[in-house]
Amino acid sequence: MFTRRQFLEDSILTATAALAGPALVASAAEEPKKASANERLSVAVIGTGVRGPAHAGAFVGRGDCDVVAICDADMSRAARHADAVGKRQKRKVAAYQDLRKIIDDKSIGVVSIATCNHWHALAAIWAMQAGKDVYVEKPVSHNISEGRRMVQAARKYDRICQVGTQYRSDGTCKAAARFMAEGKLGKVTLARSITYKRRGSIGPAVESKPPASVDYHLWAGPAPMSPITRRNFHYDWHWFWETGNGDIGNSDVHRADLVRFGLGVTRLPSATMCYGGRVGYADSAQTPNTQVAVHDFGDVTFVQEVRGLPTPKFHRHGGAVFTGSEGYIGMAAGSSAFFDPDGKLVEKFSGPSDNHFGNFIEAVRSRDRDHLNAEVFGGHLSAGLCHLGNISYRLGHQTGPQEILDQLASHKLFDDANDTFERTRKHLADNGVDIEKTQLTVGPWLQFDPDKEQFVGSAAADAMLTREYREPFVVPAESEV
Repeated sequence: MFTRRQFLEDSILTATAALAGPALVASAAEEPKKASANERLSVAVIGTGVRGPAHAGAFVGRGDCDVVAICDADMSRAARHADAVGKRQKRKVAAYQDLRKIIDDKSIGVVSIATCNHWHALAAIWAMQAGKDVYVEKPVSHNISEGRRMVQAARKYDRICQVGTQYRSDGTCKAAARFMAEGKLGKVTLARSITYKRRGSIGPAVESKPPASVDYHLWAGPAPMSPITRRNFHYDWHWFWETGNGDIGNSDVHRADLVRFGLGVTRLPSATMCYGGRVGYADSAQTPNTQVAVHDFGDVTFVQEVRGLPTPKFHRHGGAVFTGSEGYIGMAAGSSAFFDPDGKLVEKFSGPSDNHFGNFIEAVRSRDRDHLNAEVFGGHLSAGLCHLGNISYRLGHQTGPQEILDQLASHKLFDDANDTFERTRKHLADNGVDIEKTQLTVGPWLQFDPDKEQFVGSAAADAMLTREYREPFVVPAESEV
């Protein structure tokens, strides 16, 4: 049975969705810029999957940038997209399979990274070391140490580095964050990020090979060249720990970033635990499709909720819900609003949105990182929240409901953790999953030092702050950045 507060919190995002205007996209239309040949920026895009073409399109559409190179370890995709961009620009675009050729090209000043997660950090660090400014997709890193090294590189080489958490540029989200910063929500004690995005089975484990056009050595890069057990080589890497971070890192990182935006949080939490599982079907993937991560910030509890099985539609993008002494705020791309303690709409937020790529280019020209809506330091923290949840999960064990409840009860929270758990239990039951019979994984409470960005008293967790790298694709240590 859910409490009245839980009922209200669950209703806020649904109500916020009804207020939605046009969805924000990172490449939202803006006036084309005019620039002389000497003023134009030469841009290379690395990665041509879901996000890469959007990156290229955004820069081409500006009018003051030239996309001069496209790179992908799948050469057929690199060539196809280079040809398409070249036709749009009416000039030839180089196609590369090895991103190091872009890093070595001194004529390229801006690199836009839309690779698999395990390549984000190294590609960005190499680019910044070579004097290039960087736009990099979320999550910025594959692990917490990588994110910190990216921040270090941006500072050491005085580079502009923007992260693809584009909801930071949404006008309604900016207005909601400003409302909270002014104290109008009162004392905020609880925030939730909600990502309900259906993900089906990727199929059973099979012996597979990369497409013939893929150089697997270059594709794997920092990761091991492990045997491939998935049918769909592209995209489904998200659901394997060596290359992806699950949907908490793929999708909920957007909503976690909104929570940080609203709370004004500039550090990682002091403790984290996680529970969930990959349930509802059996396939070859490793990451959970149902996941709840709980973060303790002392005076605020932050809960990440991720669902991949069918669920009633909350909001087309998911979103964040904040609970304060004066009411609630629902924050999502294209629609954010303030509700009183009884759940009555008080204010619908509005305001101008920025073009996220345009915001990046403006900062490149001004050389002012403070102008960025999503600078790499913030991207590191938002990704770090997801990494912390995953580390707890991966150090966990399968168990029944009572142990999960006991684990939650062992830590003081500003959330009725039982309510959140029971809501998850009902969601799974609605999908035919009985967690008395199909056990979930519960991770330990991990104590964390946000200043040192290290765990307290857990060598096993500390080991997961980084990874074993495969030569020559090694993310440099702190002393070597």
